Amino acid sequence: MKGEALLAAHKLRKVFPAAAGELTVLEGLELELMRGEMMAVIGESGVGKSTLLYLLAALDRPSGGDVHYGGASLGRFSPDALADYRNRQIGFVWQLANLLPDFTARENVALPLLLRGTRREAAGSAAEHWLAEVGLSDRADHLAGELSGGEQQRVALARALVTQPALLFADELTGNLDEATGDKIFALLQRLHRTHGLTSLIATHNLKLAEQCDRVVRLEKGRLAPVLV
Repeated sequence: MKGEALLAAHKLRKVFPAAAGELTVLEGLELELMRGEMMAVIGESGVGKSTLLYLLAALDRPSGGDVHYGGASLGRFSPDALADYRNRQIGFVWQLANLLPDFTARENVALPLLLRGTRREAAGSAAEHWLAEVGLSDRADHLAGELSGGEQQRVALARALVTQPALLFADELTGNLDEATGDKIFALLQRLHRTHGLTSLIATHNLKLAEQCDRVVRLEKGRLAPVLV
């Protein structure tokens, strides 16, 4: 895909301590995610897809190599700058929605803004807007624990996007859902990606969903390889 790389990884390496010494998960990985692109990363469970997303989102630090956002090296960011990158530039959705069960849907979505220091009224209004975007206006006052799995993932998507990030990461977004519900959630993600001009990276083991993305790459033996679909 032609255009500008919003996110890039160069010679990315990640090693974890293990009983036998070290476990190398990523080794010399190269990646370019173009602005406006939706890319899928596929691979077997345990191959390192989540690790890759965590490094790109600055939720963990690489053992070697670097990640660049908009041409700037995350490795040179101060802790405050990295926190700002996580809070303002990216949205992250996990396989488990990770909602606070005793908070309402509105409160869960508003939380990232409240943590940023946004006034409660403004955060609540933004949360209501994004709940409408994911089709859950009528569930705003329901506790997260009262929602179905599909509804919880919709709330998680709204929470990830309430800060209006440029980048969206989704780690096995549909992995805990039945096929029909998963297809609906993925279709919603695609619509939000298009209408809000996002750049998205999706980790999944579901090839059928991956094939609907602009580009598919496979993570294997610590590196990425293109997949022809």
